[in-house]
Amino acid sequence: MAENGASPLPPTPPAGTPLARAEHFVWLTARVLEQRLFAHHFRGGGADPVETALDAYRNEDGGYGHALEPDLRGPVSQPLHTAHALAVLDAVGRCGGQRVERVCRYLTSVSTADGALPALLPSQRGYPTAPFVPVVDDPPGDLLSTGPVAGLLHRNEVWHAWLFRATDFCWRAVESLGTTHPYEVEAAVAFLDSVPDRPRARAAADRLGRLVREQRLAVLDPDDRDAYPVPPGYAPGEHHFPHDYARDPLSLARAWFTDAEMARSLDFLSAEQHEDGGWPVRWRRWAPAPALEARPRVTLDALRTLRAYGRPLG
Repeated sequence: MAENGASPLPPTPPAGTPLARAEHFVWLTARVLEQRLFAHHFRGGGADPVETALDAYRNEDGGYGHALEPDLRGPVSQPLHTAHALAVLDAVGRCGGQRVERVCRYLTSVSTADGALPALLPSQRGYPTAPFVPVVDDPPGDLLSTGPVAGLLHRNEVWHAWLFRATDFCWRAVESLGTTHPYEVEAAVAFLDSVPDRPRARAAADRLGRLVREQRLAVLDPDDRDAYPVPPGYAPGEHHFPHDYARDPLSLARAWFTDAEMARSLDFLSAEQHEDGGWPVRWRRWAPAPALEARPRVTLDALRTLRAYGRPLG
């Protein structure tokens, strides 16, 4: 044990290993929040500094703003920012208590008549926003924004009135999916991986996995990416791979892919690390700052996925 009873820091990873290169990239480019998340996940850092950094993005209405989600600039609270905040709290084991109670009150205040979250509120108008996230006056509820939030709250056994109607919305949306696209599938998986009704979740996931394969929404051969269509509205080359759906081997989406397909996907993910130590942003880059701020988060996601599957990081 270190002084004052603190756990000793993990040893510094050997120079040149994927983790050492990623650590250099994070300290060079990341916001304080991602720096502290890296320290928490890989250097024995505590949860309190992560929460302190996250507080800078919190608004008095209980939501989060200030470009926490880098593609939405400006101070106003938005569901996508708040979903990101909940994911951070979940990652450090702090997704509960009064903080999350305030978040749920915010979610209630911005939900649509069917109990769901819109992707983007019209309060974003006037602030710089990614062109692929349109601002409309009366946005509908959306699985993209509601699924991950409902899943995180279920995962952390948070019970709030907002969650009941949101869960019903997600079930209807997931079970009625026909023609879909990768980000919608990711949102569905985030919900299905944590919702309490496990038999129903497994049945819905089995059906969703068949859609993914039928519609060729996952690149199963990274050496032949051109053989897989890029969905309408996505950036050129914005493909998804098995590891994007099953970021953890315990995910229901893991059953969609053979061991060989997942191994090829993880090999590709490992090889994507750039010379500077970071992983690339695959979605459309529309301004310098959002792309710069997104890369450390993408890098953390890549490291955590590789570690979850037992891949060596150094």
